[in-house]
Amino acid sequence: MKNHLISGGCGFVGRNMVKRLYNTTSDRVIFIDNLSVGTDPSNWLDVPLKREVKGLKIYGEDERLMFFKSDFIDVLRNLIANPEWFLKEFEVDAIEFADVFHFAAIVGGRAMIDGDPMKVALDLSIDAEFFYWITRSKPQRVLYPSSSAAYPISKQTEENAIQLRESDIDFMNMGQPDMTYGWTKLTGEFLAKIAAEHYGINIVCIRPFSGYGEDQDYSYPIPAIARRAVYKESPFEVWGTGLQGRDFVHIDDVLDCTLLAMDKINDGTAINIGMGKLTTFRDIIGIFCQIAGYETDIKCLLDKPVGVFSRYCSIDYVKEHLGWEPKISLEAGLKRVYDAVAEKELANAK
Repeated sequence: MKNHLISGGCGFVGRNMVKRLYNTTSDRVIFIDNLSVGTDPSNWLDVPLKREVKGLKIYGEDERLMFFKSDFIDVLRNLIANPEWFLKEFEVDAIEFADVFHFAAIVGGRAMIDGDPMKVALDLSIDAEFFYWITRSKPQRVLYPSSSAAYPISKQTEENAIQLRESDIDFMNMGQPDMTYGWTKLTGEFLAKIAAEHYGINIVCIRPFSGYGEDQDYSYPIPAIARRAVYKESPFEVWGTGLQGRDFVHIDDVLDCTLLAMDKINDGTAINIGMGKLTTFRDIIGIFCQIAGYETDIKCLLDKPVGVFSRYCSIDYVKEHLGWEPKISLEAGLKRVYDAVAEKELANAK
């Protein structure tokens, strides 16, 4: 049985990858999260808990899902000290790994990126231990999720809003990324290249833009806006002017492109994942209000952090080299989010 390891496995992207791998393979999936922002598996995993060994929760009759609540950096240090740590500690034969997905990171949304940038910079220490470990353990394939925040902010202003291409990040001619979060992800991309070139690690980096989906928590803008539309907020509040825009892409499309990239890229190359379209927050509010069946005025909260003015990508590279395009339109994806939020709020009200 193959072993897959997912750090940050209870965060939005991580838990969706856990479910995807469990439902599409016959492999074992070990996922790790300290639950500082992640959601406990009991709230989203439709597989019964079978047993527990020293804090490792094992799910399903086939025991293919295993969750360990821990800081990933502590797990990494245990594995570096003893590659057979899972076997020794939990009697789980997970010495070699097929795919490793490194979703563990301190993000916290715009409020933390701008409000506590030094805490976000701790991602550097997590990534340093991670890359050291993979160069020793040699998993078959590695995914390093970078971020659209790695792109130069000079290319994302109101005066200079361009469709960001992979080539806009050039390590020989660097632009300034978005705060410490952007710097940590740029450093991770550089380490991925080193891991591939100097250690023969099969690795790909992805730069997902603004991912969203039905099970995203309310600290993210799309479900938060959907919730306020469910309750027909009027006037509808928006951070800043609401004219700032992002490239919103559904989580199912993000996972599809991610797994395809792992099949086709192994040298640390970073790719964009997005719709390739710029959508303002006013547009998002308008779509949700249309779904909710009402009209309202917009109230601008100009004291709130908004980040860069414009952030959207070109998907020409993934079209040409991976044969990939997103399948879920923004309107269809937002309708799915709205319906999920409405159902959740109705259940909470009972």
